[in-house]
Amino acid sequence: MANQKQIAEGLTQSDLAEAIRTATEQVFSTMLGLELTSGDVFVEKQDAVPASGVVSVIGLAGAWVGSGSLFCREQFACKLASVFLQEQYTAIGEDVLDSVAELTNMIVGNVKTRLGNRVGALGLSTPTVIYGRDFQTRSARNQEWTVVPFSLDGDRMFVQMCLIPNPGAGEKPTPAAYPIPHALNV
Repeated sequence: MANQKQIAEGLTQSDLAEAIRTATEQVFSTMLGLELTSGDVFVEKQDAVPASGVVSVIGLAGAWVGSGSLFCREQFACKLASVFLQEQYTAIGEDVLDSVAELTNMIVGNVKTRLGNRVGALGLSTPTVIYGRDFQTRSARNQEWTVVPFSLDGDRMFVQMCLIPNPGAGEKPTPAAYPIPHALNV
């Protein structure tokens, strides 16, 4: 990512993208024994386009707030669960959705750890997983998302994060101090 746009003091979109790339590749290599190919990073701020597949979202809170998510098609989610749980899955079910949630938790948790010396301690929410056809996800505050695409054997997956300084950090929590909410249009 040639753009060195500052997210805030001491953190650029390139820094965030590299943390996402490294964390995702490490989780896939260590936990699944799979080597991903990362694509060109991009920033997403436009209106969401309807998609079909599985999306897992996890919130971040602390001195910084935001969300991280993983999106992939049904076939790829089944492939990931099959490798992760060492059992064959050909359709979306509880085990597949739980696997995607756990992988999202590991990836975003790893990013959180990598950025900890720059953004301070962050807490993670429980992942929320959505599966369906022709749905949209968007940030209710319309923030910029740093998106890193990955591919494996012709399948694609997107890991993205939106992270901004918490304007209410250090004060008594206010609604603005909570993680950026995610809205879902189904």
